[in-house]
Amino acid sequence: MDTLYLVVPCYNEEEVLPETSRRLKEKLEGMVLEGLVDEKSRILFVDDGSRDKTWEIISRLHQEDPRFLGLKLSRNKGHQNALLAGLMTAKELCDMAISLDADLQDDVDAIDRFVLEYQNGCDIVYGVRSKRETDTWFKRTTAEGFYKVMQALGVDIVDNHADYRLMSRRALEGLAQFREVNLFLRGIVPLIGYKSAVVTYERSERFAGESKYPLKKMLSFAFDGITSFSVKPISFILGLGVLMTGISGLALLVLLVLWLLGWGVSGFGVLCGSLWLLGGIQLMALGMVGEYVGKIYKEVKARPKYIIETFLKDQEERG
Repeated sequence: MDTLYLVVPCYNEEEVLPETSRRLKEKLEGMVLEGLVDEKSRILFVDDGSRDKTWEIISRLHQEDPRFLGLKLSRNKGHQNALLAGLMTAKELCDMAISLDADLQDDVDAIDRFVLEYQNGCDIVYGVRSKRETDTWFKRTTAEGFYKVMQALGVDIVDNHADYRLMSRRALEGLAQFREVNLFLRGIVPLIGYKSAVVTYERSERFAGESKYPLKKMLSFAFDGITSFSVKPISFILGLGVLMTGISGLALLVLLVLWLLGWGVSGFGVLCGSLWLLGGIQLMALGMVGEYVGKIYKEVKARPKYIIETFLKDQEERG
């Protein structure tokens, strides 16, 4: 029988944690009774530097039931780093790990199907949303556009997949070999390879509390994903520069011909428009190159992606 760890990153989740822990416990108990997973399977909550009572709740859950484990990071490091911390901690303790959010939007009933795909030989199982009817028009449109842009830029990414996925121990060991500081796990995991499958599910409304990904964060996350996995934006800027040079040369040639033919040409408006256009393109190009240079700067420093402050271990691991 294989051991399953449910890895749940948490940031200020005191409102939803009691219900999340109850549902995940029921699911785990049911799977053990059905013989799908080993009784040593656990639920690992990762506190990403929460400022509310999230860690107190996790500590209490651990004291009341050994199936709940807790990992506390020394400070807030962001969802992707907290998720990686949980997966790397679970890697040595389980045969497979499923990552999911604490807000209960990911359908916990799909976990059984994840495990069945694993038992059929899949090392990675992606949870994919079957529809986006609960999203606003704006969020649905921008999300679908993001996946299309990523794929157009050559990034191997699964449509409508966030971070709800199963990974075997072998896949987790493969993930550990990726040393990059700029984390975008949705793009990294497909690079691991191995046999994979997709499980579709319907995403629910958030049970309680507020989303930790407002529009500004979502746009920043999307931009990080693009610049972390593709250099095509720089190639686009280069192509745009070549195109503008060609258009400018052609425009100057036309103006010269008109002047030679005696046509009066007002140069002030043309000059201002050209300067503004070229100035905007140059600033955009500098900003794009600066973004990549900044990422190189972070990678070269190679600062730790997370620091663990406390690990509430399984009783059997204490010593």
